[in-house]
Amino acid sequence: MTAIDGTRAGVPAPATGQIPAPSAAAEQPGGTPGKDTGRSRTGIVLLILILGSLTYSLLQSMLSPALPVITREVGTTTDTASWLLTAYLLVASVTTPVVSRLGDIHGKKKLFVVAIGALGVGSLICGLADNISLLIVGRAIQGVGAAVFPLSFGIVRDEFPPERRAAAIGLTSAVMGIGGGIGSVLAGPIVDNLSYHWLFWIPMVVCVFTVAMAWKFIPDSPNRAQSTKINWLGAALLAGALAALLLGVSKGRAWGWGSGTILGLLFAAALLLVLWVVAEQRSDAPLVDMRVMRLRGVWTTNVAGLLTGYAMMSAMFLMPQLLQLPKSTGFGFGTTVTMAGVFMLPLAVAMLIAGPTAGVLEARIGSKPSLLGGCVLLGAGSLLLIVAHSELWQITIGLFVFGLGVGAAMAAMANVIVGAVPPEQTGIASGINTIARTVGMSFGSALSMVAVTSHTTSAGVPTEDGFTVAFAIAAGAGILAVVVGLLVPSTRRKAPVKQVS
Repeated sequence: MTAIDGTRAGVPAPATGQIPAPSAAAEQPGGTPGKDTGRSRTGIVLLILILGSLTYSLLQSMLSPALPVITREVGTTTDTASWLLTAYLLVASVTTPVVSRLGDIHGKKKLFVVAIGALGVGSLICGLADNISLLIVGRAIQGVGAAVFPLSFGIVRDEFPPERRAAAIGLTSAVMGIGGGIGSVLAGPIVDNLSYHWLFWIPMVVCVFTVAMAWKFIPDSPNRAQSTKINWLGAALLAGALAALLLGVSKGRAWGWGSGTILGLLFAAALLLVLWVVAEQRSDAPLVDMRVMRLRGVWTTNVAGLLTGYAMMSAMFLMPQLLQLPKSTGFGFGTTVTMAGVFMLPLAVAMLIAGPTAGVLEARIGSKPSLLGGCVLLGAGSLLLIVAHSELWQITIGLFVFGLGVGAAMAAMANVIVGAVPPEQTGIASGINTIARTVGMSFGSALSMVAVTSHTTSAGVPTEDGFTVAFAIAAGAGILAVVVGLLVPSTRRKAPVKQVS
């Protein structure tokens, strides 16, 4: 059980295990192994992983502020245009476990390149598109890129020394939120000064560069899954369950939460999830090892990921709307799309600070304190936004505290998962955690929309009560995440054993 329960997570692997022996890539020009050169190589790898993760996060967040412009320019309806977000999340949730498993089998570097390549191809299609159908196709292809996060965590675990692993995973994990904050800032200027096509052309160029750098500098994975089989029945059942769940959540407001279609989708999701668990338990090559998923360090972290994803997306969805509402409402600020994005910067900056900081603390005190502290700050930030949002400086403070919480919690979650499973299951276990966050984010945007649209004036303008209720639910998610975090097992990394030269 030591390989599964994570008790050896802090012990350096032998030369043929998690940390390969110095190779030509880790040698100095003269052929003599060099510690500084090895550190430089892992630094380049980390930059590549962050660049790929950031590109995915930007593509996830930049489109939301630009939806009204795209809707108008391609001549479609708001409901149809919302499929640009729905298709992205659906495909991301469905393909992430499969791509992650393929990475465990065939090598994380190869599948990392495939994931970034899918982002680039989808961006190319969207950049050329002048109708909604082609845009939706491109966005669906981009969704395959969600696997970049679990694949990145696996690469870090394979290639980084133990003393640098936690900080690297923390920073990479926090990029999911950082990219969301930066995306809301960039969307306005790009659309205002260029066109919506440039929301895709710019990421496409970055994808091409990232693929080339990844192929050149990221080493092949030393850890591979022993079984090369994939339980495709399990993959199909999980895909169907996630598709039904996310479709029901994302379309609940438009189709009616009490409608037969939505209730049928939610029932189908529950049934398919049960069948998926049964199929995985009976398979000799399961997509997800249920023994691993039952580990306390894994299932508690996945629940915390769902709750954190909910709270994060609630803030990213609600704040731009609140900032752009006319001052005549009595609580809005009447900002432009661009300025609303600027006022979201404290959220991104806080995540950028909290991610690597939580990783460094994790190496000393373990992941649980960082996870609990992050969830406490997340809930506190939500509470601040409930009681103090009448001035911009109050919103700035609330978003900064909130961002510190999200960044710390996400960094800690990634490290808990990586430390709790064997190296050959890092990809799929991290992939499930990514799915949990994605599902939480879908619930966050959908239920926040319900809260806001359920409290409107006779003219259809949102009232302050709707935002208060939505922030209260987000605060509740943060508080519940603290409770779940208390169940996460306490583990403290062992100091790496120094090799005698």
